[in-house]
Amino acid sequence: MSAAPVICVDGPSGAGKGTVSLRLAAALGWHLLDSGALYRVVGFACRQAGVSLDDSDAVAGVARALDVDFRPTDAGVTVWLSGDDVTSAIRSEEGGADASLVAALEPVRAALLLRQQELARLPGLIADGRDMGTVVFPDAPLKIFLTASAEARAERRFHQLQGLGESVSLARLLTDIEQRDARDQSRSISPLVPAEDAIVIDSTALTADEVLQAACELAKSRKLMS
Repeated sequence: MSAAPVICVDGPSGAGKGTVSLRLAAALGWHLLDSGALYRVVGFACRQAGVSLDDSDAVAGVARALDVDFRPTDAGVTVWLSGDDVTSAIRSEEGGADASLVAALEPVRAALLLRQQELARLPGLIADGRDMGTVVFPDAPLKIFLTASAEARAERRFHQLQGLGESVSLARLLTDIEQRDARDQSRSISPLVPAEDAIVIDSTALTADEVLQAACELAKSRKLMS
């Protein structure tokens, strides 16, 4: 395991992991791992190559061969696959559903495990995902599990997609989130659960600023932030 410090931010879709992770990385000047984007890219690359998401060995082969790059910008992190910006394509609802499917495949998780661990470089890493604290970085000095009610997460996603000009159904989004939660929590490989030593933050009634403040206070308490 790398000597670089790692802060894990795990939790279900729509809890605000991406926002707090990006802002925490900026505040600390650390690197950022968006592990969910890795799985989204795998699903997208499989679709592009005509690889069935049910074929675990073939999907793992795609995962091992990925030419992917994460580039931070003022607006967030852009994701590049083989030199093409696929950020918008992988952030779709289909992209999220595909990510959940491929993430349940053991060969795929094994293929991406070392790649994720290799991203832990000095001065430190903020690792955003679902099994960062339980599997990928079990020795991390700070593990945060960020959650929120399914209703709150569906409403956030609804407004986000509306802002992008997409026509969406709030009821459908809620159903999709509940189904994805059930799938992620019940899978036999790396289920979505808080690490035993994780600090749980419920963001249902919190603003993004309040979540960041709570995360920074935890980082300070572990002497990871001055």
